[in-house]
Amino acid sequence: MRAKITYFVLAAVLVVYFVLVGSRGVLLIQEGTPVTIAFGLAVLVLPFIGGWFLWQTTQFARNANRLARELEAEGGLPVDELERTPGGRIVRDSADAVFAKRRAETEESPDDWRSWFRLAVAYHDARDVARARKAMQRAIALRDGRPVRAR
Repeated sequence: MRAKITYFVLAAVLVVYFVLVGSRGVLLIQEGTPVTIAFGLAVLVLPFIGGWFLWQTTQFARNANRLARELEAEGGLPVDELERTPGGRIVRDSADAVFAKRRAETEESPDDWRSWFRLAVAYHDARDVARARKAMQRAIALRDGRPVRAR
């Protein structure tokens, strides 16, 4: 719950920032000189890019949470079997062992979104966020019946 609150607070701050930047872009355009119009248009592009990125990130999080709820209802969420340091950090060797198991599971059934979901969690635990995101995107696409590009 704390993560959701943090996400929504940061998203709200970003939206306020986009509005402020956009208003500055409009003010620059209203100046009417070629240079300020060019700068104003360039500044107006930034809130649109940021808004698109925020929308994509929000959709990704909603879809990943939807899959997690579905997998939890089936009793298929991965069990936390990771060793941790006294400070609570995941032991790297433990994460690597779980990752190897999840990768083998995914190789056995590459069209099962559940195995891709669990692989994404294993990637995240191994601190490979980029691959975790790609694996989760693949799980979402498979679950939704969308075509998936070959790896």
